Amino acid sequence: MSLVLDALANARSDQTRARLSDGTHSLNAGQILAAADTLADALLRHAVRRAAATLDNGVAGTVLELACRRASVVFLQLPGFFSASQRGHALADAGIDALIGLEGEIELSLGLRLRRIAHRPRILPLSTAAITYTSGSTGSPKGVCLSGNHLDLVAQSIIAALGEQRPVRHLALLPQSVLLESVAGIAAGLMAGAEVLLPPLEEVGLRGGAAIDGVMLANCIDRHAPESLILVPQMLRVWLDALDAGARLPSSLRFCAIGGARVGMPLLARAQAHGIPLFEGYGLSECASVLSLNVPEARRTGSVGRALQHIQLNVEDGEIVAIGPHFLGYVGSSAVPGTRYATGDLGWIDADGFLHLTGRRGNRFITAFGRNVSPEWIESELAAHPAIEQAFVDGEARSANVAVIVPRSGASPTAIERAVSSVNAGLPDYARAHLWLMADESFSLANGESTANGRLRRGLILGRYRQRIDALAGPVSEQQPVETT
Repeated sequence: MSLVLDALANARSDQTRARLSDGTHSLNAGQILAAADTLADALLRHAVRRAAATLDNGVAGTVLELACRRASVVFLQLPGFFSASQRGHALADAGIDALIGLEGEIELSLGLRLRRIAHRPRILPLSTAAITYTSGSTGSPKGVCLSGNHLDLVAQSIIAALGEQRPVRHLALLPQSVLLESVAGIAAGLMAGAEVLLPPLEEVGLRGGAAIDGVMLANCIDRHAPESLILVPQMLRVWLDALDAGARLPSSLRFCAIGGARVGMPLLARAQAHGIPLFEGYGLSECASVLSLNVPEARRTGSVGRALQHIQLNVEDGEIVAIGPHFLGYVGSSAVPGTRYATGDLGWIDADGFLHLTGRRGNRFITAFGRNVSPEWIESELAAHPAIEQAFVDGEARSANVAVIVPRSGASPTAIERAVSSVNAGLPDYARAHLWLMADESFSLANGESTANGRLRRGLILGRYRQRIDALAGPVSEQQPVETT
């Protein structure tokens, strides 16, 4: 069972207020339960055990997720920003037996149709209710297995942290496939008795994984007049640009959470100048999203808030360790995580319990859109092209990834431009080299920019080219590169 379903059942008698709306459907609590029951019955009738959805934001996707919980069907919401190869990998990796969307041979309800797909069953940890795939840190992202109890626990903790400040009208701006939105926005909103607005992503202005129209975003927020919403840093940037140009900030807003990537102080200052009630938080897919959050009653600018009530956060040797419930394991792995999870993120906790992030172990970066990317993935694709000898990519907290390229002998800038375009065509948009510049020389052992076995010294390269990267893509404030050898 689900605490969200329980909350809706308790509110069944209230037939006057919509709880889910998307411009096409508007359902109260009783109607959501009835729709979820109808879908759950259909899933059981067709013997679905693991379902994946390819859906835009909307009522249907949320009802489907609730139906899967009701029918004990493992649910995977495929990110729209995944490439075709990544989607294929996720479907096969998770052993999905039914793909649910707007096309398929079996008609369900709410405009949904089911298409049978044949994949070899994969062993999943017991109690797996949902699988979420990391946003593409490599070409074959990992499937994180989560229990329904864990997902509910995080949503419940968010409600508890907000207390009497909990909003009653939430606008979902992130894709529903993003755990941050599905848990902290939609599930927590429904559990708390709020109305959840789910406009299609085109109305929000979001296109793919790395493009957003700030004017459309601002107009969407103004039109729906929400009390709460969740952003990633790039969404905040383009929204602020639109506000600077004259867009209106609705007076209804009480709580704007921001997460997915680090937020620079200048961006926070701009938001404060516009009167946006912005609250930073921190979380991981392996921990069912949110671990810590600033709230109106406990807020420290520049921190990511205090730990939620269901989790304990420690810092050990500079690394943040989460103690308490977290994921059941990765798809295809027999390893059991236990109750301690080393996050790979670096930080410190101040005397009042507020967590401050300083960086990450390893080389993975998180873009301004909240996408986790392994730079080696892009670099290896670039270096495989005949015109490119070596490549270094930086995208930490940026809206555009920048490549520093060492050309092969005789390759002209025009040839490099063609090469980059060719490589980008085979990558999802958030993992492309959006901009590039020519390196001064090769990354070598002689200049200290490469180890003896050819591994890049990332901190040194970034230090050398930072000014040129900033000049090309715009500066990122307070970024502290982590040197790896």
